[in-house]
Amino acid sequence: MSLLKRLFYTGKGDKGVSEIEGKKIHKTSLEIEAVGFLDEVNSLLGLVKTQSLPKGHKDILEQVQENLFIIQAHVGVLMIRKFTAPPFSLKKVKEIEKLIDGFEKKVKPEKGFIIAGSNEASSWLDFARSVVRRAEVVMVKLDRRHRKKLEPSILAYLNRLSSLLYAMARHAAKTKHSEEHHPTYK
Repeated sequence: MSLLKRLFYTGKGDKGVSEIEGKKIHKTSLEIEAVGFLDEVNSLLGLVKTQSLPKGHKDILEQVQENLFIIQAHVGVLMIRKFTAPPFSLKKVKEIEKLIDGFEKKVKPEKGFIIAGSNEASSWLDFARSVVRRAEVVMVKLDRRHRKKLEPSILAYLNRLSSLLYAMARHAAKTKHSEEHHPTYK
């Protein structure tokens, strides 16, 4: 047996249980599921950043990724109470709202749903939006289970994040002069 401490795998979770700071947590727990969804969003945003995006989009996504790590830390605190997560203030929600308002002024969107797929960048942003919505649902369930232990700004942030990604998708389509269509419901 090697004395090398492995960083890429430990083998401790092979039986469906994760060990975090000595505490065993079943991998089917809502906390682990929430961290997994947030990780999926973060990874997906990394993929979105590799697309040909309008100026400024990558910087916005990078900041969102940073914020998602803070949110994950808050979920971690629900599992391991001896730690303190960095604060997650309402200021972060207001920052997203300001970005959304800016995109709305640039895009001047019509009311109604949009069929995704007008171009690659907007399609990836729409996909990321739908994954954020799934993560938000799990986080709401988690908050209810823990009797509202998450900072309310976290749930508000995730709610606005899906709106931000939608706005960014519409902006990406407009910037590329891609025609977007509403569903016809035929």
